[in-house]
Amino acid sequence: MANSIQQIAAVTAMNLRSVPARLGTSMVIVVGIAGVVGVMVALFAMAEGFRSTLAGTGRADRAIVLRGGSNDELGSVVFREQAQILMDAAGVRRDADGKPLALPEIYMLTDVPKDDSPGPNNVVVRGTAADVFKLRPEARIVAGRMFQPGVREVVVGKGAAAQFPRLAVGATVDVRDGPWTIVGVFETGGDVHESELWVDQETLRLASRRNAYNSVTVQLDGDAAFQTFKDAITADPRLTLQVQREPDYYASRSKALNDLITILGYTVAVIMGIGALFGALNTMYAAVATRTVEIATLRAIGFGAAPVVLSVLIEALLLALAGSVVGGAAAYVFFNGYTVNTLNFQTFSQVAFAFRVTPGLLVQGAVWACAIGALGGLFPAVRAARLPVVEALRAA
Repeated sequence: MANSIQQIAAVTAMNLRSVPARLGTSMVIVVGIAGVVGVMVALFAMAEGFRSTLAGTGRADRAIVLRGGSNDELGSVVFREQAQILMDAAGVRRDADGKPLALPEIYMLTDVPKDDSPGPNNVVVRGTAADVFKLRPEARIVAGRMFQPGVREVVVGKGAAAQFPRLAVGATVDVRDGPWTIVGVFETGGDVHESELWVDQETLRLASRRNAYNSVTVQLDGDAAFQTFKDAITADPRLTLQVQREPDYYASRSKALNDLITILGYTVAVIMGIGALFGALNTMYAAVATRTVEIATLRAIGFGAAPVVLSVLIEALLLALAGSVVGGAAAYVFFNGYTVNTLNFQTFSQVAFAFRVTPGLLVQGAVWACAIGALGGLFPAVRAARLPVVEALRAA
């Protein structure tokens, strides 16, 4: 066993010492796999950024109520009478004045022009209350001020403001029934609400001529309050509504796009991986061909076939890992934290989010690279082990 390990180490060292002499061909593996890993990690970082933005929205001690059978707020209707019943239901926390910490909201879309995107850009308009910060303490104004009740004023999420230059403080935006003035910018810790426009609920209701809300969000009164609140809704025959914890609801809104990007990522990775695999095969076959005499000499003096096979595989894996490091580093430098906006197919609205290159994605890229390297080195390694010793030495 010790002898075999010594043989593997000796042959591998010989192979690696010859890499500088074959730098050009060796770079074929490194560059090819770097491209595969870089593209794959970048695509998955996009999916991870989108997923984490939605999954990170909301808190477990808050619940959102929609119409029964509705998949999202856009298709939901909660009548005003129902909203009042919800706010008075068991399990809802109350403030120091005894008022329920619950907020019925209106949810609609508006088109915001963008210079580099002539098509429609749907942005969420959320009709909420000026004291929304009681229910959502993670939100805060970072520029300008909060809108005033009863006035056609808008506060813009930081993500939306970054993606749409026209949503600047002092500008106007068409919400409903004419222009509304933008008076502030808010942030909510990087969640999906930063892609929204917030306006006064009652003003929006009158402008849009609505008599109902789209959802009701409530602050739960303790760990067991969710089930209490849910049971109260289910038992009331006046309510045909459904309730979810906030994180569960928003996480479900990312599934369609996340699945699409994941399928696209694996498809692109497979196509590019096939190209990198052929490059690795050609490179390793060439490496074996240039070392025919060395390999034959080692076999003649007693080195076994297994050390030769393993040494070629180790070389291919090391080159693949180098490509993985280069590709992963490039993806991290150029894409991690890069902010974009895209259409969420489930809500038909624009969502701003940042790419997230996570350690898990880098490990996944390394595994993918090693698989390509192992396949690319396997057949050349077998050829090296089966090399006719006598013929190779005679040809030399």
